[in-house]
Amino acid sequence: MGYFRDLREYISALQETGNLITIRREIDKDTELMPLVRWEFRGLPERERKTFLFENVVDVKGKRYVGKVLAASHAASRKVYALALATDPTPEGIVKKWEQAQAYPIKPVLVESGPAQEEVHVGDSLLEHGGLEEFAISISTPGFDNAPYFSAGNFVSRDPDTGIRNIGNYRAMVKSPTRTGLDAKMPKHIRQHWQKYKRRGLPMPVAVAIGPTPNIGLVSVTNVPFGIDEYDIAGGIAGEPVQLIKCKTIDIEVPATSEIVIEGEIPTDYLETEGPFGEFTGYMGPPGPNLVFNVRCITHRKQPIWNNYISQFPPSEGTMMIQFGEEAADYKFLKHDLGIDSVVDAAHVEDAGRMICVIVMKNSTTPQVWQALYGACSRTVLYSKIIVAVDDDIDPRDMDSVMWALCYRMQPHRDIHIAKGKTASLDPSAVPPEEKENLQGRPPTSALLIDATRKWGYPPTSLPRREFMERAREIWEEEGLPALKPKMPWFGSSLGYWPAEIAEEAELALRGEHYVTGEKLAQQRIKV
Repeated sequence: MGYFRDLREYISALQETGNLITIRREIDKDTELMPLVRWEFRGLPERERKTFLFENVVDVKGKRYVGKVLAASHAASRKVYALALATDPTPEGIVKKWEQAQAYPIKPVLVESGPAQEEVHVGDSLLEHGGLEEFAISISTPGFDNAPYFSAGNFVSRDPDTGIRNIGNYRAMVKSPTRTGLDAKMPKHIRQHWQKYKRRGLPMPVAVAIGPTPNIGLVSVTNVPFGIDEYDIAGGIAGEPVQLIKCKTIDIEVPATSEIVIEGEIPTDYLETEGPFGEFTGYMGPPGPNLVFNVRCITHRKQPIWNNYISQFPPSEGTMMIQFGEEAADYKFLKHDLGIDSVVDAAHVEDAGRMICVIVMKNSTTPQVWQALYGACSRTVLYSKIIVAVDDDIDPRDMDSVMWALCYRMQPHRDIHIAKGKTASLDPSAVPPEEKENLQGRPPTSALLIDATRKWGYPPTSLPRREFMERAREIWEEEGLPALKPKMPWFGSSLGYWPAEIAEEAELALRGEHYVTGEKLAQQRIKV
């Protein structure tokens, strides 16, 4: 059997393997849909997460949509990701499949026609079904996003110098029935193409494929080197060529079995403000000057399925085993022996061989943070190679949560110390094996001490506001879905910095009035 012929065959495979949840009740795409999916990333272990298919979708104004919405379709869990990749759900299987796809790419083939063009809206008929309003494009972070956004749009562009295509996933703010923003800054590949068109004084033709086979989505979010056609890598994943069709209005090829294709152009003589949007950093991404996508043609299958990725706040993956003895020893030493009252917890990570210690602190001062870090370092010379201090909204037993703090609450030049005087016996990074025997077994090593606590006001966490998460949890429980185990944090809240104008735009979006914001931004265009 070959790879999936289309997204619908993939959905059937998700169903057959027990990886699909179908929601048949009425769901509001603006306030309920993404918060409902969010709950499995905040309340379920990775192995229990599944893809969601919504069959009865409305918007905040009560409009009912013809098609369905698919969410968490490519990586709800390792099992789902492996199914999309058509490989074994182990780290080794996934790595091997990617290695094969890149080592043995398969070029796509052009076909005469495909279901992606069963219905065509162009010219005078572009708005006969409402343009972009025909599709149930969701608000990803209700309460903070200022519009619905494409979250699984596979943007296809062509290098005007070489003719090589690029496929990339970029968020796209819906500003009108025929206009979106596009978050693509340098050195994103589509932005490099845009720069070349700008030098020629020409707009850039672009197509967006929504709901192609999952291998297209996988390559679109992977950092394939510039100048390599992602269709070739997608073919390597499938083990067969991707079937492409020509767009109706531009010289771009798109997957023939896509659910929806949006054709248009990106002007090169002006930018518009785009954003904010809940980002993968775990915080709201701020607005700023960005590209504009003007829609010229829409084609789609009958009863099209809109595809969403759930991004924004990072989830945890996998499980961790904790060294309870080391945790207890560190906590007792820091809290009681050293008398650091701001220490509220300590955790060790077994997968790191007891070499990572995470200290949780509440209402701490900078001197207390460093006292705790050096205290944990001094308790034993053998363990705790990496010691991290975090705020009490971070779960020390969830390494994704810890890594989030490391990425966005710490600067290496300011918040990292290296403490010497440690030693190691089994750490192969200490010295080359041939030198170890001359050091009598335990070479001198060091520890990395990191203050990953917040030092000032931050933008809100990129999660839906509390009331939307609470409403979504009510729906979750009414649907009889698996019991949730909420992870910190599980709702978005202000952390000290959030301009009033941006907050007002988010409220407009919740009333379905995001075009007001789109019109305002159109008046603020920046000549380039």
